[in-house]
Amino acid sequence: MEIQTETLADEELATITGYQLPSKQIRWLTENHWEFVLTGARRPIVGRMYTRMKLAGVKPVAGNVEAKVWALDLSKVS
Repeated sequence: MEIQTETLADEELATITGYQLPSKQIRWLTENHWEFVLTGARRPIVGRMYTRMKLAGVKPVAGNVEAKVWALDLSKVS
């Protein structure tokens, strides 16, 4: 079983954009209003959670992707 990382693999990004060349991927991402960062080698990096939300039609904003802190509450256990 393959473990997924927090960012898309090169093949996944090529599948979404339809392009292998990073320059064309950057153009597609920009034209389609996708958020991404560039590596030092000018390759686009896109987050996996962002991609899932974007493809589901959810507008990804900081408020709907923040992690909820969970704590065990034993105060009601007898």
